[in-house]
Amino acid sequence: MFTIDAHLDLSMNALEWNRDLQQTVPAIRAREAGLNDKPDRAKGVVALPELRKGNIGLVVATQIGRYVAPDNPLPGWHSPQQAWAQTQGQLAWYKAMEDAGEMVMIKDRKSLEAHLALWNDGTPNDGKPVGYILSLEGADSLVDLRYLERAYNKGLRAVGPAHYGPGRYANGTDATGHLNEQGRQLIRKMEELNIILDATHLCDDAFWDAMEIFNGNVWASHNNCRALVNHNRQFSDEMIQALISKGAVIGAALDAWMMVPGWVRGTSTPESMNCNLDKMIDHIDHICQLAGNSLHVGIGTDLDGAFGKEQCPYDLETIADLQLLPAKFAARGYSAADIENIMYGNWLRFLRKAWRD
Repeated sequence: MFTIDAHLDLSMNALEWNRDLQQTVPAIRAREAGLNDKPDRAKGVVALPELRKGNIGLVVATQIGRYVAPDNPLPGWHSPQQAWAQTQGQLAWYKAMEDAGEMVMIKDRKSLEAHLALWNDGTPNDGKPVGYILSLEGADSLVDLRYLERAYNKGLRAVGPAHYGPGRYANGTDATGHLNEQGRQLIRKMEELNIILDATHLCDDAFWDAMEIFNGNVWASHNNCRALVNHNRQFSDEMIQALISKGAVIGAALDAWMMVPGWVRGTSTPESMNCNLDKMIDHIDHICQLAGNSLHVGIGTDLDGAFGKEQCPYDLETIADLQLLPAKFAARGYSAADIENIMYGNWLRFLRKAWRD
């Protein structure tokens, strides 16, 4: 089944992990054998051939560059200008993939419909470019609002104002605090440019500020449910209801610590915690029960977000195994129409509404 994944950090993996994503997952793992500089060496699950194998024809692909103040212990760049340069290097990688015929940028209704026609023309997918919608995870790299407009002109179509910790525009996971004036101006400018607001990673204070201020199109590319895993990274039921009221779609993530309670980094394993794809369905089902329908959920795996087999469902060998999900949803009593909504239909409906021309 055609599938859309609303959150993949492809360029970060390509540049910071030095992975040639044109190669297969087994080939990348083989080249990384014996390396231990990152926890997921030789355990990656994403590459372009596996996306095609899994019929994942469209992804929301990120740029990311965090600014860190002198007292911020998180990894990142020491000036917004450096962070901007990092995101532009990532954009250069996406463009190189376009030149190689591996990917194609999707930035409006015309390019979306043309890409869908290509992927649904009945021919094999192994030679087709993977479509990508450019998103910015954390807005720190936008030196000022002029840079937002520059980024839009280069194809940026979604922005998550926050990532982890305190940010220049908004505070994110494990931080607290309301949007500052710069953040409020950012959100207003995003609405003016018709840039999608990604609510993922916003701390509770900033989330509620954004919901009050922003009247444009909102999604949450990769978020799970606080009712099932009690952490501020997840959405509370009240937050989920607010997103539903705005017509949002929420993408379910496959990072194990967000899927099962009690995960201990570096100690827990997917097998010991019984973390499998059914746990993802639990989070999706929770949102469906709150909404009373299947219209506000999708897939947003974050599978290459600095983790691999050591921290994702044990029954997923590569991202192509997302094709195991339709049968699992059917076994839970989901109809064919519901399953199509979740695998791709809700994201398409959202985009068609957001991009009217």
